[in-house]
Amino acid sequence: MPRMLDVSDDVRAEIGDEEADRLLSGESAPGSYDCTSCRTPGDCEQERTSTVLFIGEETAVLAFAHAGCLPSQVVKVTEEQLQGAVRSINADQTRPRPDQAPPRPEQAAPGNVAPEQAVLGVTSGLILIAGELHPALVVEPTAPIARPGTAGSGDDFLPLLIEQGFLPVTELSTTPTVLHGWSVLLAMGQLHAVLQPGTNGGRPVAWWQAHQPLQVTEGWRTAASKHQQVLLFAAPVGSIGRQPREDLLRDALDKAAANGQLVAAALPLAGT
Repeated sequence: MPRMLDVSDDVRAEIGDEEADRLLSGESAPGSYDCTSCRTPGDCEQERTSTVLFIGEETAVLAFAHAGCLPSQVVKVTEEQLQGAVRSINADQTRPRPDQAPPRPEQAAPGNVAPEQAVLGVTSGLILIAGELHPALVVEPTAPIARPGTAGSGDDFLPLLIEQGFLPVTELSTTPTVLHGWSVLLAMGQLHAVLQPGTNGGRPVAWWQAHQPLQVTEGWRTAASKHQQVLLFAAPVGSIGRQPREDLLRDALDKAAANGQLVAAALPLAGT
């Protein structure tokens, strides 16, 4: 049965015609894989599959996704993100830091499949605090995130963020304080990334970056423009879940806060 694999022109230009043809023929593509977006199993021989190429300054990494989750595309990330993920893979049990979590990358050998890595899931919504609506992003990883250099099943996601300046939240009665140096990047009304300070005072780098620009509601954009900042809430895996409505999202946030499983910060708005 032929492989139902999609290699976009952009991906082909990066990996070359020879490697693209090897993927399409099935010579170097896996039969089964874990989707780099939703993390559930996929099969190149049974369902349409996209090739997703992550590119850093020096390293290129190939991954696979359900075509319904992501189109075939090239995603540019920082070299630190890619190298951090590669180090985590080589260390077997070590998971990446939150700022080293591009979805499921692997060493730069096109067609090989790497062990699954944690992905930062991001949900946007309007949160009512002190009688006023605020634009918010809720971040929850899909797996526990351990401190670099450690092994085991511990989850250091919140401690790592607290070290970056995020503060624990016990109730959503007041807006969190501003975390300077961090920002939320909007461009042409779409959400592109959450930026963190660069090393040694360098340019900001992406802590989280959308596979493709995410649509937000007009109400969310209006609130963001009014406040010129976005509230970012973060919780460990399993604390929030995917909530289909904003009232259910708020209920989940309130529960996480009451259980001591929520940190937050107000991030200035970058872009328009």
